[in-house]
Amino acid sequence: MNLEAIQRAMAAAVMQPLTDEEGMREHAPDGRAMTDLAASFIAPNSRLTPFERLEIYNRQYWFRVLGALAEDFPALRAVVGSARFDALSVAYLTAHPSHSFTLRNLGSKLADWLAAHPEFAGRRHALAVDVARIEWAFVEAFDSADRTPLTLPQIAVIDASSHLTLQPHLQLMALNYPADNLVLSLHQREKRQTSEAGVEHEEESAAPVKLPRLRRRPTWLAAHRVEYSVYYRRLAHEEFLLLAALREGQPLGKALEGALANSAIPETRRTARVQAWFADWSELGWICTAESAAS
Repeated sequence: MNLEAIQRAMAAAVMQPLTDEEGMREHAPDGRAMTDLAASFIAPNSRLTPFERLEIYNRQYWFRVLGALAEDFPALRAVVGSARFDALSVAYLTAHPSHSFTLRNLGSKLADWLAAHPEFAGRRHALAVDVARIEWAFVEAFDSADRTPLTLPQIAVIDASSHLTLQPHLQLMALNYPADNLVLSLHQREKRQTSEAGVEHEEESAAPVKLPRLRRRPTWLAAHRVEYSVYYRRLAHEEFLLLAALREGQPLGKALEGALANSAIPETRRTARVQAWFADWSELGWICTAESAAS
């Protein structure tokens, strides 16, 4: 085996899921006995066989990626319970193993994957998907780029043909539940448990936490960053549609037409409402020119 073959074989072995007893599997992904594969490029020492030496790295890898995913999705873990969360984490990471140099990107596909796998969330599936979307939006909003926003004089001269774009850190979500406050409260709960006696609460979190009554209601949410803090802001449906259309690259006139096409806002009030949205967006620094986004 040359160096590349050794690296690929070791990576495949290390990234293979552990057994239920948290040990290395007996067979490699290609069907070979793991004892034979390990012995082909790892020497034994006075205490450990090649299999046992490789198993150390296999376990370290999985404990690290599982821990990183749990750190990014504490509210999801609370909603589904630690047992279900551990199972869905293994299934998700098996389907979407890390391909990045950073653990930051581990959860990038989790919400969409969970939406297609309701068996991992039980009766709280729809809520769990929303919670996963909100928590991933936090990650994206926290460290995505920040570009120079439009100034008030620039906003004053835009017209129907203007192409605008949004701050990269601004994340837009269409949800089934108004779950933003729930996520914030569960994050505070996680912080309290960690600061008080983190490991002592492990048994309590094995089952899903008792949640306040939350009615299913279409909700449109933005996550955005102000300096070094992430905030959530609920949007009107038309406001969400307009922002989403601008993000897609539609000119302002077409974006407005689509956002207001089936709106219940009386026509006599629409101009004032749109002006109020732009005033809010300007204050929050959400809108950029297409030119600034490309630079």
